Amino acid sequence: MLTCVIRYQIDPTKKPQFEEYARNWGQVIPRNGADLIGYYAPYEGSATLAYGIYNIADLGAYEAYRDRIRNDPLGQANFEFSQRERFILREDRTFLKCASAPHGAPA
Repeated sequence: MLTCVIRYQIDPTKKPQFEEYARNWGQVIPRNGADLIGYYAPYEGSATLAYGIYNIADLGAYEAYRDRIRNDPLGQANFEFSQRERFILREDRTFLKCASAPHGAPA
């Protein structure tokens, strides 16, 4: 299992647009094969950093998932919305593998 962490730098004056974008991915991502952990908008501290986090089986599953969301009508509309509104200034993806499991093992 891999965890994809998307780090966004957003325009702080367009946080409501990012939140709409996040809600839309909240529908698209799960129905296209990834386990969405959540999208996170700035609250305290940095006004420009936001995150999207989801789990996916492996990089092969990720490639198939990406093909499906490219063809998802709401996925397409959400991408176009982000391009039109220009609230995302930068986007970086990192794939991580959990190194601490199992959690809370007895002493």
